[in-house]
Amino acid sequence: MGRPVSGDARLAPPGPRPWAVIRKGAWPGGVTPNIVDYEAARARFSWDEARRHLDGLPGGSGLNIAHEAVDRHAAGRRADQVALRWIDREGGTREATYATLAVATNRVANALGALGVGKGDRVVTLLGRVPELYLTALGTLKNRSVFCPLFSAFGPEPIRQRLARGDARVLVTTPALYRRKVQPIRAGLPQLRHVLLVGAAPEGTEATLDFDEVVGASSGSFEIPPTDPEDMALLHFTSGTTGTPKGAVHVHEAVVAHHATGASALDLHPEDVFWCTADPGWVTGTSYGIIAPLTHGVTSIVDEAEFDAERWYAILAREQVSVWYTAPTALRMLMRAGAPLARAHDLSHLRFVASVGEPLNPEVVVWGTEAFGMPVHDNWWQTETGGIMIANLAGADIHPGSMGRPLPGVEAGILARGPDGRAAVTDGRVQVVEAPGADGELALRPGWPSMLRGYLHEEGRTPVVDGWYLTGDVARRDPEGWYWFVGRADDVIKSAGHLIGPFEVESALMEHAAVAEAGVIGKP
Repeated sequence: MGRPVSGDARLAPPGPRPWAVIRKGAWPGGVTPNIVDYEAARARFSWDEARRHLDGLPGGSGLNIAHEAVDRHAAGRRADQVALRWIDREGGTREATYATLAVATNRVANALGALGVGKGDRVVTLLGRVPELYLTALGTLKNRSVFCPLFSAFGPEPIRQRLARGDARVLVTTPALYRRKVQPIRAGLPQLRHVLLVGAAPEGTEATLDFDEVVGASSGSFEIPPTDPEDMALLHFTSGTTGTPKGAVHVHEAVVAHHATGASALDLHPEDVFWCTADPGWVTGTSYGIIAPLTHGVTSIVDEAEFDAERWYAILAREQVSVWYTAPTALRMLMRAGAPLARAHDLSHLRFVASVGEPLNPEVVVWGTEAFGMPVHDNWWQTETGGIMIANLAGADIHPGSMGRPLPGVEAGILARGPDGRAAVTDGRVQVVEAPGADGELALRPGWPSMLRGYLHEEGRTPVVDGWYLTGDVARRDPEGWYWFVGRADDVIKSAGHLIGPFEVESALMEHAAVAEAGVIGKP
């Protein structure tokens, strides 16, 4: 599906590649998008108004993520709606309505309280996509403790770093993961008071508790205590690829952005069946695999197994998924499997496909029209932003290869860069690049509710300079206001006076029919 390129175009300076704009026609499924007029939506949006779409705790006692995600639906007309449907590795399913989810998460909250775990204490999960992870997340938030998910594929040292830096009080994991990855390092974690094991623990697993026993013995009634919107709620560690991982602190107020962006960027409607394939060990799997869809009262699908093209298409068809949020790598693997495999399944309920986690090649965006009957919508955000900031919307045309445009409530800009590739700061001031098409560091105006409140134990460290949050990403904005990812500030390639992003080279390689996947780094 390569795009013909003239000789002149090959010699052009790096910039947005001239793929044809994909114009939106009839809305898939006959569902009108939440945002049809982008400029009008931006003009009338305010975060204060977005907060009014949530209930707040009864009696005006604050704002709690778990109340907005579960309890307000359990007490209303969506009580019997399926909230979560889990699919295990063998294909069996378990599900919870909003009413039963409320009771189950109440038990977790009460169990934590009985263990002496209170407000601000960190509760860490080291689990796959099993029901207990989701129950722990929501029960922890009800208890006003802090939920910190870890990716189950981490080795012992990354786990030790995060448990120590996060001051973990409780760890919920499986016997196998505990025995292989936690038990060898536990002696060096004196602050870790309790380990709850999901599943039968073999003999010799000392100083642990059985999750089912502890939670099952707890009451199913729980009243969420008063919660200040600025109370710490979530702790997400960055990947730590360039040093010690940093713990980004997010608060209960973040739910305002989760809910608002679920509507704007993912176009969630109450009748949707939603599937976010991300693991909650990463921020996407928490913000949009747990919180955002539940605040909208939709049914969320969770698959415990790893990627398999046939299995994924079968889930999309059988569960009648209407909104699907996945990763570019997975989409490229599906693309490698071929569009005929997709067309062999009934995907008629699917109306919106979005992708995040890395830049989305324009080749994959266009391939979506062949495989799914609709393009794939890219979006951009970071662990620190806590929610989607820039996106291709359901109701707008798509410029393949572009991240999209800033969401309502988000102000973005391109800042002039210094010799080190980052935004140039002179006497504490930065310079905004007004001319479209120029490279610079992507920056955002602070003020959205899910922005990190700082890094744990690094109170003096802030990514905000001169009224801008500095993302560390290099991007450009075209004359129509669309943003294009170039690369990380420390990862762009300088050649003949031009800055070339590895993503641009990868996308060019991906256009060749013989290339299934490409990875590019710069080397002097």
